Amino acid sequence: MTNKKGLWALSPLIVFIILYLTTSIVAGDFYKVPVTVAFMVSSVYAIATCGGFPLSKRIGLYSRGASSDNLMLMLWIYVLAGAFAESATGMGSVEATVNCAMRFLPAGMLLPGLFLAACFISISIGTSVGTVVALVPIAAGIASNIGADIAMLTAIIVGGAYFGDNLSFISDTTVVATQTQGCKMSDKFRVNAFIVIPAALVILGAYFIMGIGVEAPASIPNVEYAKILPYLTVLITAIAGMNVMAVLTIGILMCGIIGLLDGSYDVIGWMGAMGNGIKGMGELVIIAMMAGGMLEIIREKGGIDYLISKLTSHVNSKRGAELSIAGLVGLVNICTANNTVAILTVGTISKKIGDKFGVDKRKAASILDTFSCTVQGLLPYGVQMLLAAGLAHVNPMQIIPYLYYPMAIGLAGLVAILFRLPRRYS
Repeated sequence: MTNKKGLWALSPLIVFIILYLTTSIVAGDFYKVPVTVAFMVSSVYAIATCGGFPLSKRIGLYSRGASSDNLMLMLWIYVLAGAFAESATGMGSVEATVNCAMRFLPAGMLLPGLFLAACFISISIGTSVGTVVALVPIAAGIASNIGADIAMLTAIIVGGAYFGDNLSFISDTTVVATQTQGCKMSDKFRVNAFIVIPAALVILGAYFIMGIGVEAPASIPNVEYAKILPYLTVLITAIAGMNVMAVLTIGILMCGIIGLLDGSYDVIGWMGAMGNGIKGMGELVIIAMMAGGMLEIIREKGGIDYLISKLTSHVNSKRGAELSIAGLVGLVNICTANNTVAILTVGTISKKIGDKFGVDKRKAASILDTFSCTVQGLLPYGVQMLLAAGLAHVNPMQIIPYLYYPMAIGLAGLVAILFRLPRRYS
């Protein structure tokens, strides 16, 4: 594919980025410009410029991307997460959990405590989405109580969620990375941990320092422990390995039962809370579907294949091979907004690059997983970011500047490639 055709295939994504950045700069505020409008314009452009097909076929391609199995699963999770979040808020579950955290954690430990909780839960359940659903409402509640920046505390949870997404033995990205590269999960874990755990410790230390100035509220209300049960149930069932949709359904039922028993609301009030939560996720559902449709047209036009060919055309050393694998999975991740799909897309060619230049397959798997999590963690239109922003009621762009952990593991991965670390696997 020529450069002209390749750039043309990627042009819908370029249009989205330029439109969003330009209008935001002109407005002087990244939060005033609706992301939905930018995606609508770039989606219309993608359909209009997808030459060689009749209009009905172009719309069919777009619709296929907007309703893929992976995307629809995420949308159902959005719906259930919205219903659970509002049900929990309506019956006082979030407030009770926040009060409990502030009662037993010293004020200076709240920031590192949230990060450690997110790391522990994510590595236990292997999914960043489940961690975001469980902890973002609590982080937002704590932020309101102590007067902290809600976007910053939300970013702490999102960052910790990628700790487990990257390292957990039951994470989709770990499974796909090890399968495509042909190595054991335990071997990949050892190499990956060597790369990212130092970064996690640095970020944890930073949160300790940042937490020194945090002041506890003047008074903490009595903790209604029964109202903590929905969140405890969600955490325990998720850690036990239950499907995230089943986990959220159980959480919604727990909120309803406890709320009805203690009089927090009646049946109509409970249904109203669930309805409000679902409506609150509406914009996120629309953004996710438009992004999925636009990216499917990019894939169909050969945009992803173009990226792969360009990044692999000048590789001539082991270090260059590792950098190309990192760049490859990162750029494809931008085009798919799904780190698991990105690894699946480039896994086979990454294996060929690695074999040709003698890259250790355990390190190749670690590079794929680490850089896909870095990019996914920073995408304003990634499912995790959209979900976190919806639950915290902030704009995704407000969260990005505080995403220290995804930035840190990207930097750590780059250092590992450039300085041939860890030596044993390089």
